[in-house]
Amino acid sequence: MERLGRKWGQVKLPKLGWVRFRWSRPPRGTVRSATLSRQGAHWFLSLLCEDGQHTPDQHQVPDSVVGVDRGVMVAVATSDGDLFDPTFHTLKEAEREVRMRRRLSRQRKGSANRAKTKTALARLTGRVRDRRTDFNAQTAHVLCAKNSVVVLEKLNTANMTRSAKGTTDKPGRHVRQKAGLNRAILDKGWYGFKVACQNQARRTGTRIVEVNPAYTSQTCFECQHVDPRSRESQAKFRCTHCRHTDHADVNAAKNTKKRGWTNPDG
Repeated sequence: MERLGRKWGQVKLPKLGWVRFRWSRPPRGTVRSATLSRQGAHWFLSLLCEDGQHTPDQHQVPDSVVGVDRGVMVAVATSDGDLFDPTFHTLKEAEREVRMRRRLSRQRKGSANRAKTKTALARLTGRVRDRRTDFNAQTAHVLCAKNSVVVLEKLNTANMTRSAKGTTDKPGRHVRQKAGLNRAILDKGWYGFKVACQNQARRTGTRIVEVNPAYTSQTCFECQHVDPRSRESQAKFRCTHCRHTDHADVNAAKNTKKRGWTNPDG
């Protein structure tokens, strides 16, 4: 690999030879491998470098623990009371995406117009994906820098976002409602946030703990009474037993933290 100027460089890849790329930032350390990927009409070059850094043996704040609840209304809620929920789609972008998907469904496969629509749609969804990735990385950095243990709910998002259509012999139920829930889960980037925390933990020495998520949203943190009626709304939690009130997602995050603190192995 060599630099050609202020903005450009080139790297020699197997079977491709010398490939010219935009020099966005210099590599840190020894380059071990290179990966080419495509997003829409653009190609990206990722370099894996050995920078000599190692995971710290101990976190800077060794006794700090935080519980995290991932939701469909609020992306990330913590046991400290922090709510992280940016907007990945603007209203205009959401409307434009719907129009383009409808247009795509009516266009003939293999046509030039369909290819143009797919390119425009990929450009739009790519911007949304980049915002989500950036949010996950920044939020994970904040949590891992402040806490030696981050407790997450053990969620299998692949199973949770499966379609409810069923089969011809046994059709599914509430298909449209399930499809809306799947879109909401995928839009919040639950799995991407977990991966971002695991990546950041290598730099800070934070330990990522996953616990059973059962009934965390229905359990009162103060008295541990379980009642689905305690969750009066998506955001409000009022215990039917001790009348304790809290933000519903924050209460769930506190329960998640308690389970990780008392049972660190999940």
